[in-house]
Amino acid sequence: MSKAPTVLHSLQELKTLQRELELQRRLADERAARAAAEARLAEQEKRVFEISVGPVTRLKDSRRVLLTRALPEPEPRQRVLDEQQALAQALSDDFDVDSLLETDETLSFRRPEVSPEVVRKLRRGHWALQGQIDLHGLRRDQAREALGQFIHDSARRGLRCVRVVHGKGNGSPGREPVLKARVRRWLVQKNEVLAFVQARASDGGNGALMVLL
Repeated sequence: MSKAPTVLHSLQELKTLQRELELQRRLADERAARAAAEARLAEQEKRVFEISVGPVTRLKDSRRVLLTRALPEPEPRQRVLDEQQALAQALSDDFDVDSLLETDETLSFRRPEVSPEVVRKLRRGHWALQGQIDLHGLRRDQAREALGQFIHDSARRGLRCVRVVHGKGNGSPGREPVLKARVRRWLVQKNEVLAFVQARASDGGNGALMVLL
């Protein structure tokens, strides 16, 4: 059944109805205006970059490939410094070492600031052996390079006492120790070396040196 139309009984009821309709219309207009403002704000937020930058012009396709330049390899600065230092401390075979060696049967060596007592302690084995290098079978250039690197690395590691085995020359022509004199000459040129003596019999005898760093 259809709803019966509203019957207004007085002019006052008509006015009341008109006010209600006007109020509903204003509320609807306000809701529409609020929805429109929210829509505009949402659109602005979506286009905030475009609005901030302003009009832009699309670049033409040049059909070029942009190549990225390869970054340079990292430079090992510390290794370069170490190599420069090693070159600066290159060992010479022509260095006159005889005047620097003590005139005893073992031809020991000590820096001027090192006391003779230190040499005696080194000869008695006062310091524990912490490392060694064996130069047997190496050619002169190989032995010189290996010895220089060994002394440099040992000092950098904080080693105090090391042994250098140069051999007794039993397998050399004329049974002369080829490296014995050269090793002493090279060691004297190394600033890290404070003193050295011939090793005791139990440590290699005249085929090795005990070196204090």
